[in-house]
Amino acid sequence: MTIKQLSVFLENRSGRLDEVLNILGSNEVNIVALSLADTSDYGMLRMIVNNPQKGRAVLKEAGITAMLTDVVALRVPHATGSLAKAMHQIVEGEINVEYMYAFANGEDASAVIKSDDPLRVVDILRGSGFDVWDEEAAYKANLSIN
Repeated sequence: MTIKQLSVFLENRSGRLDEVLNILGSNEVNIVALSLADTSDYGMLRMIVNNPQKGRAVLKEAGITAMLTDVVALRVPHATGSLAKAMHQIVEGEINVEYMYAFANGEDASAVIKSDDPLRVVDILRGSGFDVWDEEAAYKANLSIN
C-alpha cells in the first residue's frame, strides 16, 4: 500500500519551477500534493501526481531528471492530535522518518511519509487502526468530479 512520489531536482534559478509545472500541466499530469524545499543552489520538488510514470516520462523527454520513490500516504481524521497519535506509533515501531509533508481537507488530513521501511510503516499504521491511501485513491485525492 505504498504510492509513488515524483521527485525533481531544480536548479535555483528563476522560472525553473514554472517550467516543470507547465510540462506536467500541458501533459495532463495533475498534482495532488506538493512539497518544495530549497537551498542556495538547488530545490527539491516532491509531488504526488495522478500518473507518476507519465509525469517522469514527460519530464525526461524535456531533459529534466525526475525519479519515483515509494512513500506512504497516511489518512487520518482532521482532528486535533490525530497526526501525533499516528506518528507516535511509527516512533514506537522504531522507524526513521526521513521527511514528510501534510495537508488537511474537510474531514480528512493526509501526510506523505518517506521512511527507511515504508511497508513496515503501513503495517504499523494499519495495525494501530489508522488508514493509508492506496494508489488509486491517492492519485485522485481532492479532485471533484462534475
